[in-house]
Amino acid sequence: MEQPRPKKLLDQVREAIRLKHYSYRTEETYVYWIR
Repeated sequence: MEQPRPKKLLDQVREAIRLKHYSYRTEETYVYWIR
């Protein structure tokens, strides 16, 4: 049985930012920095 694929780093970052209830702009900025 195949294991589910791990989430991509940027998806994990977005999830973590949303859990902290940061603004959408903050989320976009953090993701931009990581790229």
